[in-house]
Amino acid sequence: MYQDEKLICEDCGAEFTFTVGEQEFYAEKGLVNKPKRCSECRKLRRQKVRRKMFDATCALCGAQTKVPFKPIQGRAVLCRECFMKNTNIEGKQEQEQTEE
Repeated sequence: MYQDEKLICEDCGAEFTFTVGEQEFYAEKGLVNKPKRCSECRKLRRQKVRRKMFDATCALCGAQTKVPFKPIQGRAVLCRECFMKNTNIEGKQEQEQTEE
């Protein structure tokens, strides 16, 4: 019933294969349109949509940073470095408490 089909990616222009398995999956889900993008471009597009970054100032060191959530006034935001230091300290303290 289905056969592998060669398609052209709308974003990068590369040729990609719309496989029999993918066609069956689309049919199961009730999807009627063929994919317009190759798997790599679909992945990049999903990452861009999900990764809106917001500017913030680290509450500990004052460095400018970007975070994947909208900062709320009155709530501390940490840069990656301070977050990792803070997380490691808390993790060690919890571990020490459980060992005692």
